[in-house]
Amino acid sequence: MMKKKKSNAIMGMAFFGPALVLLTIFLFIPMILTLVFSFTDYFALSPNLTHFVGFENYGKLFKDELFLQSFFNTVKFVLIILPCQGLGALGLALLINKVTHCKKYFKVAFFVPVVMSLAVVSTLWMQIYSPEGILNTILSNLGVNAQPFIHSASQALPSIALMSVWQGVGYQMIIFLGGLQAINPALYEAAEMDHASAWQKFKDITLPELKPLCVFVFITVTIGAFRMIVQPMVMTGGGPSHSTYTMVYNIYETGTVNWEIGIASTMAIVFAIFVMILTVIQSILTRDKEDKHVNKKAKNG
Repeated sequence: MMKKKKSNAIMGMAFFGPALVLLTIFLFIPMILTLVFSFTDYFALSPNLTHFVGFENYGKLFKDELFLQSFFNTVKFVLIILPCQGLGALGLALLINKVTHCKKYFKVAFFVPVVMSLAVVSTLWMQIYSPEGILNTILSNLGVNAQPFIHSASQALPSIALMSVWQGVGYQMIIFLGGLQAINPALYEAAEMDHASAWQKFKDITLPELKPLCVFVFITVTIGAFRMIVQPMVMTGGGPSHSTYTMVYNIYETGTVNWEIGIASTMAIVFAIFVMILTVIQSILTRDKEDKHVNKKAKNG
């Protein structure tokens, strides 16, 4: 027995060891270095002149108008994309679940943008949003003046959000579709016997059964939205007037373009803390809802 346990332990380490080494090199060490550099004025082009500055970088950061603008741009983007992508995915899943023919075709059609490169999708939508693009052509045929879209400070961020919803909604749609198909049909049959309307069945059966998936979709969409960088980098370069300048884009430019590693590390730490606080709040709210849902099902059972 001891030899078998030892052999299993060696076999387990043989599989786990390489992954641990890679995680240490590419995740744990960079995280530690980021935390250390955030307390210094480390400049990549003159590393020998690095000094410990304590919390000075953090004080400067919250007085930096560009950082604050990038923060509010990111939050605004999340607030736009979260309800649009979540509700859009749920709506598409409900429609496809009712389709009896060509269901696989619709699944593939809506999922194809998810597997496409964001750089390719962004380039495609730059052509769609151009003054002579297909979208402005359709608007002109409807008697609407041509819109600037990504060339306008007020329209650029919503335009990128619309493109991001189109690109990512298929992933959440597949998740919701799997949840809908897993619901026990007997629940709907019982509701029909009680002469429940379509809205009552959706409100009292579909939504409660999809609550865990709604939480998962909320988390994935939120994290994906906060990590936005490719779309503004390709489509607008952070403009016009920094209206699409996001936190991750700001960290990237500060660290890799301006070589200010100390400030970039401070931004990354602040960004990570904000996301962790948001995740904790979301987990607490979700746990309370899940407990109530479980208790309700136990009472009904």
